[in-house]
Amino acid sequence: MNYFDLMSLHLATVIPSFIIGTVLLIIKKGTKIHKIFGRVYMILMLITAMITLFMPAQVGPTLMNHFGWIHSFSFLTIYTVPTAYLAIKKGNVKSHKRKMILLYFGAIIIAGGFTFMPGRYLHSVFFG
Repeated sequence: MNYFDLMSLHLATVIPSFIIGTVLLIIKKGTKIHKIFGRVYMILMLITAMITLFMPAQVGPTLMNHFGWIHSFSFLTIYTVPTAYLAIKKGNVKSHKRKMILLYFGAIIIAGGFTFMPGRYLHSVFFG
């Protein structure tokens, strides 16, 4: 699979994650819709994180000629999603909430912001 295919798959999972994550931050917590959207959000975030691990860094220094700083958000996601899920299953709402907020702002807002930096694909799409 080439980089463009991976990028397309990544965008196909991260854009709905952004929308669903935003909705989850706004709606009442603990409701049936929150739980359904939350599961979908978690699955999409894991899928998008896994996809990004196959995408080589395009900007900045790399480790093993592949992983860049942006990949740290992928590893953050792969760790945070299961631990947030386990936290809520154990009834630890405070830990779940903290982890999910960290995930949204770290992996979507901050990492997403980095994708608009010069040299990255979305920068070229939006800014020529």
